[in-house]
Amino acid sequence: MGINHFIIALISLTCLFSFSASTNAPPPLSDAFSPASSELHDMIEVMFESPSPFAFDGTTLESIDDVLSILPDSVDPALQKICGNTDHPVECIKATMPFLDDKTPIEPLSILKAGIEAMDNQTKDALAEVTKFSMDPTTPKNVVPILQKCIDVYNNILNSDQKSLEAISNRNLVQLSIELGANVENVLGCDNAFKQAKLESPTKKMDAMLAKIVSNTLTIGVDMVHF
Repeated sequence: MGINHFIIALISLTCLFSFSASTNAPPPLSDAFSPASSELHDMIEVMFESPSPFAFDGTTLESIDDVLSILPDSVDPALQKICGNTDHPVECIKATMPFLDDKTPIEPLSILKAGIEAMDNQTKDALAEVTKFSMDPTTPKNVVPILQKCIDVYNNILNSDQKSLEAISNRNLVQLSIELGANVENVLGCDNAFKQAKLESPTKKMDAMLAKIVSNTLTIGVDMVHF
């Protein structure tokens, strides 16, 4: 993909922000973006798979700060700043924007809540996928126990998400850190189970995105949220 696609993808964030502000019930993360804004996914693939630096119009984009600096002005600078301090800034913006509207204060706590909602949606999508395979009579018998392991993993993440939200309501930073930290280990469980069996997980790509959301929520919850 050329650098023009990279820039188009950045501009598509503007459209995505307008879309997220117009709905009260965000769709699942995997369905949250229009065909036009699917360029954002392509941008993410370019950013994390292609060699650095990027070059555009004589400007070298070597770091995430450089990337964020050319985002459209309509992408809230406060969101850029918060996400820019995570390990996966672009995924942070992509995941949280569908859960933010014009009335949402752009501060670490609200971005954390949006991240947990995104995590919940992504986990439910993955859970539905492995459940479908586990109930398919054509699925090899040796794969069914692995799929059940994945089901347990995703249910654990959903449980931790709810406990994280309870910890936020109770203003309990210790419990919040515990639950967010537990998901760092949980999110590896399904893919690791398939790797041990020398098989490829049907939710490998979902898990990759989910792992980045988990990492970002942990960073925001531990380093940026203060009650």
